[in-house]
Amino acid sequence: MKVLFIGDIVGKVGRQAVSACLPGLVEKHNIELVIANGENIAAGFGLTESLVKDLFRMGVHIITTGNHVWDKKDFVGYISKENRVIRPANFAPGVPGYGSVIYSLPDGTKVGVLNLSGRIFMTPVDCPFRTAQSEIETLQKDAKIIIVDLHAEATSEKVAFGYFVDGKVSAVIGTHTHVQTADEKILSNGTAYITDVGMTGPAYSVIGIDVDQIIRRFLTGMPDRFETAQGQAVLSAVVIDIDKESGKASGIERIQLIYP
Repeated sequence: MKVLFIGDIVGKVGRQAVSACLPGLVEKHNIELVIANGENIAAGFGLTESLVKDLFRMGVHIITTGNHVWDKKDFVGYISKENRVIRPANFAPGVPGYGSVIYSLPDGTKVGVLNLSGRIFMTPVDCPFRTAQSEIETLQKDAKIIIVDLHAEATSEKVAFGYFVDGKVSAVIGTHTHVQTADEKILSNGTAYITDVGMTGPAYSVIGIDVDQIIRRFLTGMPDRFETAQGQAVLSAVVIDIDKESGKASGIERIQLIYP
């Protein structure tokens, strides 16, 4: 089966790119499941119920998140009711929402999707490695195919995690830095891996934010209310080829599209 994982969608520009490009990508690559990191869909920071529903209407099946999931306070109630939007499983016990989900395809194939946050240069959370052990064991009871979104800053942490779960999950897809890396590979035990899938948002920006604002921040150190950049979009994604019987990946392909 083919899975499309879309990198961090940033603001209106990113949403427009998904709306315009997703149908063609699904048709071209015979995609059966679409996963997208959506923690920045609401003007670059957080999510709202209406925008999540828009992504579902566009054809996204599962939405993962990260450290910005709580930026819009009204979203807390919704994430507790909608298990197709997941937040990192290694957040503190008792926080709202779901850290993983089992999604059933039309042919009955079940896919587990797990969201985790890194700890290096990130808001303190529980250990993603130890959390992964217990979460993966639970998901394996129902699904041979398991895809992990590791939302993390440090390359070393992501690489180490990939090897840690190699052969236990179908894919480890890094998110958070908004910069697509060129290290996609199939690890020795059949897990597809990429350190960061990249961003879907303003192509000419500093990780999605207006360039002048970011340069001014670096020059002066003064706080500012960041706004997402405008103009052309880049859609960053990967297509993962996974065997339904074994759950092992046989291919991973990087995608970057400029729209319009």
